[in-house]
Amino acid sequence: MTKAKRNRLIYNMITYGLVIAAFIILQSMVDAKTITRSLKGQLVPICAWVVMAVSLNLVIGFSGELSLGHAGFMSVGAYTGTIVSGWMLNVFDVQDTTLRLVVAILAGGLMAGLAGTLIGIPVLRLRGDYLAIVTLAFGEIIRNLVNVLYVGIADGRLQASFLKKTLPSQAIMLVDGAKGAVKIKPISNFTMGFILVMITLIVVINLINSRTGRAIQATRDNRIAAESMGVSVIRYKMTAFVTASVLAGMAGALYGLNATTVVPTQFTFNQSINVLVFVVLGGLGNILGSVISAAFLTVLPELLREFSDLRMLLYAIVLILVMIFTNNPLIRDFIGRLFQSLRRRFSHGSQDETTGGETK
Repeated sequence: MTKAKRNRLIYNMITYGLVIAAFIILQSMVDAKTITRSLKGQLVPICAWVVMAVSLNLVIGFSGELSLGHAGFMSVGAYTGTIVSGWMLNVFDVQDTTLRLVVAILAGGLMAGLAGTLIGIPVLRLRGDYLAIVTLAFGEIIRNLVNVLYVGIADGRLQASFLKKTLPSQAIMLVDGAKGAVKIKPISNFTMGFILVMITLIVVINLINSRTGRAIQATRDNRIAAESMGVSVIRYKMTAFVTASVLAGMAGALYGLNATTVVPTQFTFNQSINVLVFVVLGGLGNILGSVISAAFLTVLPELLREFSDLRMLLYAIVLILVMIFTNNPLIRDFIGRLFQSLRRRFSHGSQDETTGGETK
């Protein structure tokens, strides 16, 4: 095993191990009823935001493109998931919440992936600030569209319109314009959130370590050199962009089915910036960093709630301190030495096993 492969293996083991350990600890606290009510209510949103951060890191950290419309894909997934869940419940009387949740998450990812494909074909030919502006516009367009969207069930059929008066008066409303998705039966749970996080990590980590992932990173590092070697820049950037869109849509479905109402104001430009903060704070191209920063920053406002009016000020101060802390050369050297010691132990263990096998 080469040194680079060994480093990747150790990094992946640490990432998977920390996520699994966190789930086991938190789930045991939930079962033992030793977790606070506010933190328990944050478990599913934490999973959703972790998926959002990891998927956006695929676009920004590995593909090298600045996207500011990630909340738009999340809203597509959230509305699709709630509509599909309500449709299955009211038309087909599907009482199995797990089945409805799985189908809703898959449908949310599919619709967000379709939206990502449609927006990515023209947009990914742009570069730099232009791409950021267009993706920002996409997010705002989606928010304004769902703000005037009406979806209801009448005569056993799903009907949608941008004018409420065109729907039958007896229709069961699933999406009611600016009021958002209403009458949602919350069915999301922490276990499904953990499964979605693991799926996201497996997909993203395997993608970036594959031949396709190396091509994506090559287009980020030097577009001209990659094109001269025959790499289709648009194709590989589309792969990263659509994959991130699908994962964002799945996170949106999970997030939307964790509440009783989903409104368009939950998916504004500010949400895209929040996810961008998760990625930058965790480190561009650092999957584990995105997981930790998303979980930490999601819980932080709740931990500071007792400070009332000073809560957001303290939140900003903590962000600044964390950025200074993570960019400190001494801290970086310490983490580097720690990583090297883990790598040496792993390599010595592998050599011992090999020697033992040859001796036998």
